[in-house]
Amino acid sequence: MKLVLIVEDEYGNAEVLQLLLEAEGYRVAVASNGKQALEILRDGEHPALILSDFMMPIMNGGEFGTVVKQDAALSRIPFVFMSGTSEDVVRRVFEGYDAFLVKPIELESLLATIQRLMADGPHAQPHAEQMSESTRQVLEGMRVPPRD
Repeated sequence: MKLVLIVEDEYGNAEVLQLLLEAEGYRVAVASNGKQALEILRDGEHPALILSDFMMPIMNGGEFGTVVKQDAALSRIPFVFMSGTSEDVVRRVFEGYDAFLVKPIELESLLATIQRLMADGPHAQPHAEQMSESTRQVLEGMRVPPRD
């Protein structure tokens, strides 16, 4: 079973994510901020994937992600942000993440992202066949206006 590290300061969110991932067959480690997550990474088994909130006390997700990606032993671990904060704001602080999920998180999208990144590794692009049905429907309904 693959290990997933959840870095989330809201206990209820962390608990729900942990229960969901364990039900899907993953082992889970949980940290409430980036500093605690770094201690887990340095003292234990490296996870197959990191799910991190952005806005956290002590060490936020951007600071945590920067440290992870600068460490040669950790830099290949896929890094996923989960946040209600605008992705533009997150990207200004830390660009090295592999996926961004908007809170509240759609569970099917979360599981598809985890499966894709664990199978393909970091910086993998999503495959059309792995898109959720709701995303597919939205994309099919979009029309790009002609340029003037």
